[in-house]
Amino acid sequence: MSLKSLLLFGLFLQVLYGAPFDILSTASVESNASKEMNLTQADLDAQKLKEALAINAKIQEYKKQLQNLKTQISDENMWIKSYASYLTAMDVKNNLEKIKARIKYLKRHAKTDSDKSELSALIDKQKILASQINNLKGDFALAPFSELITPPSIDKIPEITNPFDILTGISLIKTFDSNFEEYKKKREALINLIQILQTQLRVYKHLESIDKEHDYKDIIAKQKMQLEMFKRALDTMNVTMDVYQKRLDVAEVNINKSIKRQVYGLAKIGAIILFIFLVFFLLKLMVKKYITDNERFYMANKIITFTNFTIIILVLFFNYIENASYIVTILGFASAGIAIAMKDWFMSLLGWLVIVFGGSIHVGDRIRVDLDGMKYVGDVLDISLLRITILEDITLTSIMQNRRAGRIIFIPNNYVFTKMIANYTHNSLKTVWDGIKITITFDSNHKKAMHLVKEITKKYSKGYTDITRKQLNKLRQNYSLKNTNVEPRIYSFIESNGLDIEAWYLTNAYGTLTLRSVISAEIVDAFNAEDDITIAYPTQKLNVSMHNEDAIEHNHELV
Repeated sequence: MSLKSLLLFGLFLQVLYGAPFDILSTASVESNASKEMNLTQADLDAQKLKEALAINAKIQEYKKQLQNLKTQISDENMWIKSYASYLTAMDVKNNLEKIKARIKYLKRHAKTDSDKSELSALIDKQKILASQINNLKGDFALAPFSELITPPSIDKIPEITNPFDILTGISLIKTFDSNFEEYKKKREALINLIQILQTQLRVYKHLESIDKEHDYKDIIAKQKMQLEMFKRALDTMNVTMDVYQKRLDVAEVNINKSIKRQVYGLAKIGAIILFIFLVFFLLKLMVKKYITDNERFYMANKIITFTNFTIIILVLFFNYIENASYIVTILGFASAGIAIAMKDWFMSLLGWLVIVFGGSIHVGDRIRVDLDGMKYVGDVLDISLLRITILEDITLTSIMQNRRAGRIIFIPNNYVFTKMIANYTHNSLKTVWDGIKITITFDSNHKKAMHLVKEITKKYSKGYTDITRKQLNKLRQNYSLKNTNVEPRIYSFIESNGLDIEAWYLTNAYGTLTLRSVISAEIVDAFNAEDDITIAYPTQKLNVSMHNEDAIEHNHELV
């Protein structure tokens, strides 16, 4: 307020109230008013500065919140990566549309070299972008998150028709549960992402209201569009998850029913098999109690075991093969290949049938087998479906050829068709012919020697001779026997170094060497006791002439 105005104001008061007006007093009032006005302006400026600092601090705080939110939204987040791929695909698609329009224009109006060069470059770029679109085709389909919101497919549930499929059914249920848990984790990740994006959108709106230096409209618009797409994806996922869960429940219920049915069937079959085992176990006890002959007991035990397992196989077959004729057809087509691939096994099985039902070889028989130039003599320990097991004994064959004994020899059953197998104890016959050869000189009394040999062999083989006679009479029921002479047989043969006397006699098939040793010693003692019998052996005789001592004649003869 100016001084002139104050004076005019004072005069007005004096006229109005009749009071004198002091000019100095008025001036003082004016000075105080001026000071008060200056103080108020400073406060206003300070207040504005304070508010500006507070707004700036708030802006920084919001930006820090945005940074933290961006950190929470990892670049590796499956939803963010899918959305980024979708945006990239849309950009590529938009660029491709622009390029196509430009190419279309240049094809009509290109005249200069630069236009033609641009057209060529755009065509190449179009091919590149088209290739990129093919690679990104799934990312910009009707739903940008189609791969993420689509639950794992539930294939046709396999039928559980046998106990082995139970494990498959349990594994399938675990797979379904694992897939559902994975789908739920995707949904939870999407819900968490939407919450972060909503918070981020609010922060951007706050920034827009207080930060007038920057424009946040585009960011907010993009944020809203992104949030809206994620919300639509979540809505789709919620509906899909409910349907998917119901389908899983139905599938798991069906699988569990099939598993229970198979477990019940398995328990029933197990009870049947247990009953069969019990029955045949009792049969074995009866056989063991009432059959004392080892060979008969072994065969009966084998037959019971074979029958037992055959019945069990048939039970399993008819329980788990729904269409037997179909299996027979398949086996018919596959039989040729199986027969070739498993020829030896099939031949061994056929050989087992021939051996067991033909009765040519029994457990306990002593047999000889010719294999690859070697001869093996031993006792049959076992006749299985695929092979014969024999225990090699000490025999003349072991002494003269193998120089080994005591080995376990495994002979495939199919060898009965292709190899030489001799049975020394077939059927009831438990004796064999064995022979001893001894050579005497030409001047020996060969008639006496043959008589002595015959008496000795008759003496020691008499028991086996009587046994064999009875056994051969039994064999007449099954075989045509012409020569049944069981007495010892003595033969003589002229050789270059003397007269060979062959003595053949019957002996136990399991103890030929023992009797051979006894008879051999007895013959040597008998011949040595006779003066007119001389055992021939290689000797050397030296003749010295008295008329010519230098002439020496070496003659080799048997003495």
